[in-house]
Amino acid sequence: MGREKKKHEAGAATQYISRKQACKKLQLSLADFRRLCILKGVYPRQPANKKKVNKGSTSNKTFYFLKDILFLSHEKIINKFREYKIFVRKLRKAEERGETTKAEGIRERRPTYQVDHIVRERYPQFIDAVRDLDDALCMCFLFARLPKSGRIHVQTIDLCRRLTVEFMHYVIASRSLRKVFISIKGIYFQAEIKNQLVTWVVSHDFPHAHATDVDFRVMSTFTEFYHTMLGFVNWRLYKEVELCYPPKLNMKKLVEEKQEGAEGEDVINFCTKDEVSAEVVKSLNAPLTKIDSTNEEDEADEEQIILLEEGNVGSREDERKKRIEESKFKKLFEGCKFFISREVAREGMVFIIRCFGGEVSWEKTVAIGSTFDVNDETITHQLVDRPNTSMKYMSRTYVQPQWVYDCVNARMKLGVKGYLPGDQLPPHLSPFVDEKPGSYVPPERQRIIALQRGEDPGIGEEDDELSEEEGSDDDDDEEIEEDSEAEEEEKGTTEAAEVNKDLSEVKIKRADKDSFMKAKPANIAAEEKRLAVSMMSKKTKKLYGKIKYGERRREREAENLASKRKMIDEATKQEKKKKNKVQKS
Repeated sequence: MGREKKKHEAGAATQYISRKQACKKLQLSLADFRRLCILKGVYPRQPANKKKVNKGSTSNKTFYFLKDILFLSHEKIINKFREYKIFVRKLRKAEERGETTKAEGIRERRPTYQVDHIVRERYPQFIDAVRDLDDALCMCFLFARLPKSGRIHVQTIDLCRRLTVEFMHYVIASRSLRKVFISIKGIYFQAEIKNQLVTWVVSHDFPHAHATDVDFRVMSTFTEFYHTMLGFVNWRLYKEVELCYPPKLNMKKLVEEKQEGAEGEDVINFCTKDEVSAEVVKSLNAPLTKIDSTNEEDEADEEQIILLEEGNVGSREDERKKRIEESKFKKLFEGCKFFISREVAREGMVFIIRCFGGEVSWEKTVAIGSTFDVNDETITHQLVDRPNTSMKYMSRTYVQPQWVYDCVNARMKLGVKGYLPGDQLPPHLSPFVDEKPGSYVPPERQRIIALQRGEDPGIGEEDDELSEEEGSDDDDDEEIEEDSEAEEEEKGTTEAAEVNKDLSEVKIKRADKDSFMKAKPANIAAEEKRLAVSMMSKKTKKLYGKIKYGERRREREAENLASKRKMIDEATKQEKKKKNKVQKS
């Protein structure tokens, strides 16, 4: 006889292990086990048949792959966790006995560990780390904005702040920013790094209160891994663009002399003299020192663009145009000097403007790092966010901050109409929406697309129509309606007569042999499509039906949104008419 097979000794039951069994196998507490799993990138798994894995039980349990737990058992950080427990026990005992000198010695020998080897293990190639950079940036930017308190280590907040500033300096130097969007959660940014799109969100610059229902210990563990990973990525990115790491100022001495020679004490008292260079780096408004002073990379890019224009490089025409448009987009704000008023959020605006080659400054009493004063006559744009602003200088344009965001998303400089102080701003459209065929496209987006094509978007036609409609009288409207009704009746009679005439003259003829070849291409394509659908299998036809159903649903949604927008536009027109009539009367 063969060996008797028993239940739960093979198959899915042996591939999974519960969390309690995993903690017992690794001899770790639940907090340490959770910390180890976060650092190593091991997450719970949902079995296909939970009852089989749980040996017939239906109790709610968390399962992991057994091979993942065996993989964790070889991690050397586990020994550090155990050493830390011993350290806490010895320190508590020394403090309870009142042995202060012994407690201080134990505190100095506090065990520490690093996760550098885990970063190299999880990301064997640099491009893998770039692909997984979204979560790291979001978490580090979040911790950089949190207030200092006892729940989060101050060193973690300062480290996240330094790393995020370094990353923004790289994006400015490489001009890799592509999209920006303001939402309720914060400001979304998207950059293109090594042909990979990296998206992150930065919270608004408001005071934050610590939430009581958030476990900051778990978030701190994630941040512990992410800031190590971001440090590696920053070092590699700085090396590729030939910048010194850690970042150093190109004009350090001049900045210090300017701060020391300033007349006002407010500017000097922002920080101590030793912290001036670090604060100027955080202002994002100073160029960093390069390893080589020659801009070989920029020259190489310009040479390749010239070669593409001449046709010496074997690439397609659309690739050449795309490359030229990309180079123009990177220089969107070159030659523009922006001045930020006090009420405008400064850091995000400085980051966006400098990413596209613009110069920016602010009041000296607001923050350190300003480069020119408000009295400078070469300023082209001043960003204000107040309805009543005294426009002292006629040589510059006063606009609201949304104009900068919309210009970046439109990939071109838009007109300032609608963005002037006190104007009602146009809708801030999201650049992350993919415009699929059949989906709804707002009129504002259609105008931007027309501007990108070099066409006339028809801005201002609505005002002309309103003025014409207001000038017309009610009697003229009635006459027009009567004329239209008469024309419709005449058309109806003529169409009926033509139909009767066609029916009387219908003759049936034998079809030619080559009639299929003479048919219209649209009819031939429709017939071929019908035959292809009829030849599909049942499974494929069902999938094809779902695809077509989704397309029809999107079309219905687009029609519904278009009708709603039409109703809103008509209501606004009526309100404008009433206001104009009241003003005239």
